[in-house]
Amino acid sequence: MDAPSRRFALPVLAAGLAFAVCAPLLGRGFVLSYDMVFAPRQYFVPDALGVGAALPRSVPADAAVALATTVLPGDIVQKIVLLLAFFFAAWGAGRLVPTDRTSTRLVAATAYAWTPYVAERLFIGHWPLLLTYACLPWIFRAGLSARKHETRALPKLVIACAPAVLTPPSGLLAAGILVVAAGSRRLWQTVPLALLLNLPWLVPTFLNTGGTYSDPAGVTAFSARAESWGPALLSVLGLGGIWNSETVPGSRAVPLIPVLTLVVVAIAAAGFRPLAARWGKAPAWSLVALGGTGVLLASLATLPAGDALLTTLTRHVPGAGLLRDAQKWVAWWALPLALGFALAVEAAAAKLRTDRGRLALVTAAVVFPVLTMPDLAWGGWGRLGTAEYPADWRAVSEVLGDRPGDVLTLPLSAFRGFAWNDDRTQLDPAPRVLPRPVLMDDTLQVGTERVAGEDPRVGDVRAATSARELTAAGIGWILVEHGTPGDVDSRLLADATRVWSGDWLTLYRTPGVPAVKAISWTPALVANGVALTLLCVALLCRMLPMRTLGRGRSSPPRKE
Repeated sequence: MDAPSRRFALPVLAAGLAFAVCAPLLGRGFVLSYDMVFAPRQYFVPDALGVGAALPRSVPADAAVALATTVLPGDIVQKIVLLLAFFFAAWGAGRLVPTDRTSTRLVAATAYAWTPYVAERLFIGHWPLLLTYACLPWIFRAGLSARKHETRALPKLVIACAPAVLTPPSGLLAAGILVVAAGSRRLWQTVPLALLLNLPWLVPTFLNTGGTYSDPAGVTAFSARAESWGPALLSVLGLGGIWNSETVPGSRAVPLIPVLTLVVVAIAAAGFRPLAARWGKAPAWSLVALGGTGVLLASLATLPAGDALLTTLTRHVPGAGLLRDAQKWVAWWALPLALGFALAVEAAAAKLRTDRGRLALVTAAVVFPVLTMPDLAWGGWGRLGTAEYPADWRAVSEVLGDRPGDVLTLPLSAFRGFAWNDDRTQLDPAPRVLPRPVLMDDTLQVGTERVAGEDPRVGDVRAATSARELTAAGIGWILVEHGTPGDVDSRLLADATRVWSGDWLTLYRTPGVPAVKAISWTPALVANGVALTLLCVALLCRMLPMRTLGRGRSSPPRKE
């Protein structure tokens, strides 16, 4: 392979992996699956900045999308996000692995980008976690530069972390990699940096008047699940084990998968030693330890006494609800697993006597993740597809005027299944489509477990027997969504005024003047302003050489 081919092989492979998954999703229309809901135009409603009544679980992701959709249509924004997540995950892992061999970089790229973690988070719609996953190799690479005291390492860290802090779990995943990569001697820089970047969700979380406690029932409901005959821990070691069985690729149930998982982990473990030899013991073994921590957190609820411990924490410790759906923390394990696997394959290939044998081994290692989980390709073999919003949504958005009050969506359920989206399970799109704050029932039914939501107003809505009582609770509008499972309490509509009706939506106005609670935007705006200012300064430092920033106008240019 000549020099130009080697230089372009990695980005070409990364682009190929991205298009292999996203190709059927690139036509016009939206991918609406579980939590992944984009809208043609998203608005800066209070919940987008975390100043509404609910906990800021999608902050500042919603604000970032609202900003992006002022420039581009929402479906284009979504496609760019998905493509970049796959591309930069593969490219970043390939660039991070400490080697001068292109073949090793290709192995690392596929091993990191084509994983059950990526597939399951894509199918369940957690696109901020996919972005974070893509950023982890880049954050670690910048952290290694900071550990070595390289110039402008901190601006690199800020830029690498910026797309990875769009939700609380994403921000914590990024912070863990950041701190481990830069080392203990840089904690005085990395910890404040992580705090500043995560201010957009930290500030509203601690100022939320509704409290920061979650239903302890979520610990069991959202614990890791076994995907084959092995225990849940084995699924987690293989970067799978998500709680929602409907989002698991069918190939993960093949009986051979647990055996292959043990083989891959053993091969990766053999690569940890060369990783430490090339990086140094501290960063390499710190990364492995962080990965082990992710495995432990992800499977803790399935271990002896782990469920009781997490239930106690969730009940008594504010913010401990982040530990539910704990399988997301296994993202920390993905990086050492991919790098160790690639370096072990490199060492094995070096012992082969013929070029043909080395090529065969490396080729097998590159395609191995795809062959063992082919149903990630082509949008999960048709699992994902695109859909267009009916015109009803735009019409309702235009009818909603300056009248105060939030919009209540009925039936009372967080998820919908519309025929215009092929009856796929999707989160209620109203909070992201409509230009006013939306209240929906965020109670979740997971198997036989019913997990209470976190918006305190839902209890008032469930207890209401008339639209007038909803008005007293701050509801100014009632939006009934048709063609989706669930019942609507007719008493709530009896004294409401119908103002618009279509095939899919009917909008009612509640009687009287809604009681609207004053919102303080200042803390959230300041928090976002600090984070954005930090990012702008980092970009400026990267674009302008440091000597230029520090040189006066009268100083003569230096000779290079």
